[in-house]
Amino acid sequence: MPPTRTPDTMNVTIKHGGKTYPVDVDVTAPVPAFKDSIYKVTGVPAGHAEGYPQGATTCGGGELTNKDDADLSKMGLKPVIGNAGPLPEAPKEQIVFVEDMDDSELAMATRSPPGLINLGNTCYLNSTLQALRTIPQLQTTLESATPPAGPEGRLTTSMKNLFNGMNSTTDAVPPAGLITALRTLAPQFAEQDHGHYAQQDADEAWTALISALRACLPGSTPNGSFIDEWMAIQLTKKMSCPEAPEEPASFSTEKVLKLECNITINTNFLMSGIRDSLDQQVEKNSPTLNRTVPYNVESRMSRLPQYLAIHMVRFYWRRDIQKKAKIMRKVKYPLQLDVTDIMTEELREKVLPINTAVKNILKVRDDRAKIAKRGLGKKKAADEDEKTEDQIRAEEHAEVEKLVKESGVEADVGSNPTAMYELCDDKVSIVPASKIQSMDGGGEDSVAYILLYRRAMAEDTAVGQNVEFSDTSMQIRERRRLEQSRQ
Repeated sequence: MPPTRTPDTMNVTIKHGGKTYPVDVDVTAPVPAFKDSIYKVTGVPAGHAEGYPQGATTCGGGELTNKDDADLSKMGLKPVIGNAGPLPEAPKEQIVFVEDMDDSELAMATRSPPGLINLGNTCYLNSTLQALRTIPQLQTTLESATPPAGPEGRLTTSMKNLFNGMNSTTDAVPPAGLITALRTLAPQFAEQDHGHYAQQDADEAWTALISALRACLPGSTPNGSFIDEWMAIQLTKKMSCPEAPEEPASFSTEKVLKLECNITINTNFLMSGIRDSLDQQVEKNSPTLNRTVPYNVESRMSRLPQYLAIHMVRFYWRRDIQKKAKIMRKVKYPLQLDVTDIMTEELREKVLPINTAVKNILKVRDDRAKIAKRGLGKKKAADEDEKTEDQIRAEEHAEVEKLVKESGVEADVGSNPTAMYELCDDKVSIVPASKIQSMDGGGEDSVAYILLYRRAMAEDTAVGQNVEFSDTSMQIRERRRLEQSRQ
């Protein structure tokens, strides 16, 4: 059916390639509509045409763009001369904008980490697994390992299969095989309350998983352990008697896989809680005084691991109610943790040159970042200059990757410090990175429970190569690294 004519419509003839084409032109419509009509019948794109309405364009089309608002009713018409170009093809793949994506499509596009399905009060386990999965060396070792038979081996194999499955999808994955293996190894995780599996302690789950991995994953040396090589802390303990200063102090060593942060009414910062756990007092018989007296026990790190786990001791046993009670106190933790104060003197001397080299590298990067930001505007640059070096370093260079929160929610930040992943079981969300430091307690919201710090390395300096204790700067290892949003 031909289009309906109106008083503002006129019929014109378009000549092209020896042929004529009738075209209905609405003189009240803009010039681009007229161009489109010509293109549809001749196949000549606007940029290839050499003739258009008089006054709308020059012979070469130079004023075409500037004359799109011309009045067609006041123009004459000229023949159109030009070469017909191929008609554009539709995109082979439909273009989808971020605003139109659903959660699964957005996860695939941004390569966000998959969540873990809650199988009935298993949030404590989901967050712990997500934290462990951020250690790339662990995934590599699991891939090539052949765990032995037995409950610990089955748990290790289940973790290997789970991580492989998570690496091949962005959809939430059910950790069914792993939770079954964990309940076989540690029956306490199979306890039920009113016909449902009971909520468990994430720290106890962490300990059970680490213990199984320690027994099943070999290290790089004969009879070595992967966990010992990458996560073990060696503490040197000094025991002295303040009532008998003439009595020689005794020394011993102990290997632990995490530090404790004790929380009391006086604890406001992470390091103060750690020092409180490392400096204890015990009572024992003194051979000098021939009676039981208090002894001071001072523990200091004599080996710095690549990954440092810290347990925020937020639960204690209340005898009156026969249940665990939660400590709500706010305890601040930094994005970069300097552990120099809890090292032995010998270790401090070894790492001091490397620590200085790393700090110099970070300072150079900070200076470059400041210079780059000055190009974005004087006001923004002025704001950046007012910040302290520690603030800028925390914002730009801290690789915050993983923490396990008491509620079972796990958060992740990587090389993009302006955003972070928050994994609440099968729900994966991108939230402002500033939220990470709001998980310090003081209320009913989620709080940090297990912190996993990664040792900073002087990657581009010769002094940073093949040095066991390369730096004293620990960074919160909060889940898998967030892909840079600029990519």
